[in-house]
Amino acid sequence: MRVMLSRAQIAFLEAEARAASPEECCGMIEGIREGMAIAALHPARNVAAERRRSFEVDPALQFRLLRALRGSGRSIMGCYHSHPDGPAEPSASDAALAGEEDFLWLIVGVVNGKTSLGAHLWKNGAFHPVSIGQAD
Repeated sequence: MRVMLSRAQIAFLEAEARAASPEECCGMIEGIREGMAIAALHPARNVAAERRRSFEVDPALQFRLLRALRGSGRSIMGCYHSHPDGPAEPSASDAALAGEEDFLWLIVGVVNGKTSLGAHLWKNGAFHPVSIGQAD
């Protein structure tokens, strides 16, 4: 399984993670789940109580996107967030938040100022790694 990201999307995710540090950034991924085609990344306000260790996407963004995407053939296919001072791997907190089947999670890890990007699909109660390809 593979998800394709453009250079601009990767740069956007890395910039979001750096700008939010030491807190976690977050947002929603719009696209088509079948074929894992990402159409857009939508940054969100992190409304979690402990933004340095977790994230919660502002529900207002989710509702706006759900309404905007009706009948478009696209959906909210996943979310993204950062791990300031941590790897681009799902944490125990991420697993506790996960629940929607076939939901894509993009995680930007930031360690010693360097970023890494990981993609994971929540399926059958667990995260499964997804390879990342560059679209351009």
